[in-house]
Amino acid sequence: MNTDRSSGNSNYLKHEQGYRDKALKLYPWICGRCAREFVYSNLRELTVHHRDHNHDNNPADGSNWELLCLYCHDHEHTKFHEYILYGSTKEKTIEAATHNPFAQLKDLMAKKKD
Repeated sequence: MNTDRSSGNSNYLKHEQGYRDKALKLYPWICGRCAREFVYSNLRELTVHHRDHNHDNNPADGSNWELLCLYCHDHEHTKFHEYILYGSTKEKTIEAATHNPFAQLKDLMAKKKD
């Protein structure tokens, strides 16, 4: 994966613009996560996310891309970064809550009337 992006490398910018143009033609201008819709005036806020995080994997059918807004794209990369740092992101099974805060409500309401 090419990591020289911050220096303004013209080859990277051409490469990015190429797959971005293709993705914008293939997919509707809607964020794949939050479903925010975009128009030409705010299209710069819609990004192309590489599902496998490999920016060199750009199949012509767009199967490695999804359009995400800036916020959802940032969230996806944060999740990936946390996965790299901490391992699996599988959620642990959460047991059902057993506490019922309204269990005595009827009794309390009856006492208040008295």
